[in-house]
Amino acid sequence: MMSVTPLLLITLSLTLGAAVEVQRPRGVPLSKRQFYEENRPFTCLDGSRTIPFDRVNDDYCDCADGSDEPGTAACPNGSFHCTNAGFRPAFIPSSRINDGVCDCCDTTDEYNSGAVCQNTCRELGRKERESLQKMAEITKEGFLLKQQLIEEAKKGQQEKQRKLAELQDSKKGHEEKVEALRTVKEAAEQPEKEAKEHHLKAWEDQKAVLRLEKDRAKMAEAFLELDDDADGFVSVVELQTHPELDPDGDGTLSETEAQGLLGGPDRVDTTAFQNVWSNIKDKYVSESQPEAPAAAETAREEEQLDVGSDSDSDSRYPDDDPGDEEEEEDDEEDEHEEDDDKPPPATQPEGRSEEEEGAMPPYDEETQNLITAAQKARDEFEEAERALREVEDQIRALEKEISFDFGPNAEFSYLYSQCYELTTSEYIYRLCPFSRVSQKPKFGGSETNLGSWGSWAGPEDNKYSVMKYEHGTGCWQGPNRSTTVKLTCGKDTTVVSTSEPSRCEYLMEFTTPALCQQPPSLDSPVHDEF
Repeated sequence: MMSVTPLLLITLSLTLGAAVEVQRPRGVPLSKRQFYEENRPFTCLDGSRTIPFDRVNDDYCDCADGSDEPGTAACPNGSFHCTNAGFRPAFIPSSRINDGVCDCCDTTDEYNSGAVCQNTCRELGRKERESLQKMAEITKEGFLLKQQLIEEAKKGQQEKQRKLAELQDSKKGHEEKVEALRTVKEAAEQPEKEAKEHHLKAWEDQKAVLRLEKDRAKMAEAFLELDDDADGFVSVVELQTHPELDPDGDGTLSETEAQGLLGGPDRVDTTAFQNVWSNIKDKYVSESQPEAPAAAETAREEEQLDVGSDSDSDSRYPDDDPGDEEEEEDDEEDEHEEDDDKPPPATQPEGRSEEEEGAMPPYDEETQNLITAAQKARDEFEEAERALREVEDQIRALEKEISFDFGPNAEFSYLYSQCYELTTSEYIYRLCPFSRVSQKPKFGGSETNLGSWGSWAGPEDNKYSVMKYEHGTGCWQGPNRSTTVKLTCGKDTTVVSTSEPSRCEYLMEFTTPALCQQPPSLDSPVHDEF
């Protein structure tokens, strides 16, 4: 078995020239030296057993926790303390002791392996101090920038509060204007409504008269057509010449059925024919127009008369009806209407054509003036409402921004409404703090949403060090994309890196002076624990 001296005498010449002797077993840190006293039995640090001190570092593992072999590789769960004077102390697994590889910068882990090691602790310490110095300078500069950001945020918050107060005052004025214009609008719309209703009623009455006149003309024409012997009566036999009037639909108008249509008698005169006409006019086919059933003709006429009744004016006119004697008298007037696309005149000329009868006449000047005035009032009211909505939108946006959590001193507020990009070999990543994260192929393609703002998600003692963006575009047969943004102190505001550690879960590193803290003092002494 390899001979191992359990104690190591360490003599250190400090800067002041004083000699310090520290005796303790190899691999034991100063903080645990009191447990390893040479003249007393050693108790395992887990309290499991007590052994003679000469069995400490004897290359045989006696304690379950490996604490009796801090300087050998005997215990699989043991650890060796590297003093690393001039750098940082460290622990390494006992299995690395005397394995021919220098793990401690002070070479103490290879005390009996024959490996040639150089003590690099002082050089590592120097480099670390330089790195810390550089980092401290960045932190200091970032912290100064942070103070500026806080001051600017304070001024910005005050400006937003002032602007909000102005908008709220402005809103009151807009609301008052809207209500005043609403009253004007309603006052203008009432006479407009009454005038339009009066105009429409007059037109409806006129249409009713026209329908009645047309119906009487058709009835007279039908009576003359049915009175084959011109004796002034329509008989059962004469009525049977029109099988389309068959009530049971068997194609034949029987004598009984014809008599029933006449109301009982064998024949009727022009006066009694008025009651008969109401029963047969929907089916009656004029002998002068056998191709157009009366029902279809009636429907067509109804449609023509109704055109334009729901609008202020209409340039559409119905087709000519050669069966209407009154309309035939107006044909001469039609010859002067060569351009059908011209709007109807302001006032209807005497002797209106059939086309003019099919469209509602234009409003008279007084009614048109009321309509114009009401429309002007509506336009002014709607414009005032639009202006009020714009002010309300601005108020909501400002209130949202003012109430947002931008850090303890609003130092992150400068990121609001800003976006930062990072271009990789394949993608352009875009981070818009407090809004969303996206990814777009570098050489063309659609943008993918990697998550929308969720919340601050850092640990309790550093809440503002992590941002969480959630509910992005769904992955194929997977979850919605999300992004975690880790913030670090830096004098620049930039996206440093991006990765996808898990499928559809992205990680970004983002530097900002808003996270910089007061840098620590660098006057602490060099580590010289032995």
